[in-house]
Amino acid sequence: MELFGLVLRSFLEVLLVGALLGAGLPALFALGVRVVAISEGRRSYRILAYSIFALVVVIVLLGIAVIVADGLGVTLGE
Repeated sequence: MELFGLVLRSFLEVLLVGALLGAGLPALFALGVRVVAISEGRRSYRILAYSIFALVVVIVLLGIAVIVADGLGVTLGE
């Protein structure tokens, strides 16, 4: 029964991360595009949009770093 609980917990973690990165990251990028479209020269909106784009880039680069580190056999965060 303990194995079932571990499998279920792992499944839910993967599902949550997949939902966040699979749908959340493109939605965040779309929000940045929308903010650029409505900015009309407003500096604060442009700063917000570029901050959103920077966050998306950082998340993507972090994902790439995790994949490369795993391929090289390096454990991140320890």
